[in-house]
Amino acid sequence: MNMLMDLITNRIFVATAAAWLVAQVLKVIIDAAKNGFSAERLTGSGGMPSSHSATVTGLVVSTAIVEGLGGFPFVMALFFAIIVIYDAAGVRMETGREAQLLNRLLERDKAEGREPLYEGNLREKMGHTIPEIIVGMILGAVVAVIVCSIMQGLIAY
Repeated sequence: MNMLMDLITNRIFVATAAAWLVAQVLKVIIDAAKNGFSAERLTGSGGMPSSHSATVTGLVVSTAIVEGLGGFPFVMALFFAIIVIYDAAGVRMETGREAQLLNRLLERDKAEGREPLYEGNLREKMGHTIPEIIVGMILGAVVAVIVCSIMQGLIAY
């Protein structure tokens, strides 16, 4: 029971988890408003805002608030965030573009009566655009500041 209490009173953990949850819920709402509800969006990657960026930015900001900027935890969180955001914007975005192209080739092959190279469509929403990443980062930072402030007030009493 003590481990559970440690976890739910850990400002870094709660702020990071809250940043992810808020981003994921917003992503579902925004996508539902544009395209109708899709259960896949509950856990799927890609879309506005970037939950990857929100999560790691929440981790960096809450680590800075709780641990300060001078130690290993902040440096580790910062470089972890850089890698995740780079991956979300670069590698996974390119993978999504490649999936779009392959899906178009599949449709062309079917229309021309050729044997397709593969069956089914590949997932095209894999990565994030720069605006999706920026909004995710802002959201993660704001949620981290709010959660850390609220929890600091609660723990102080």
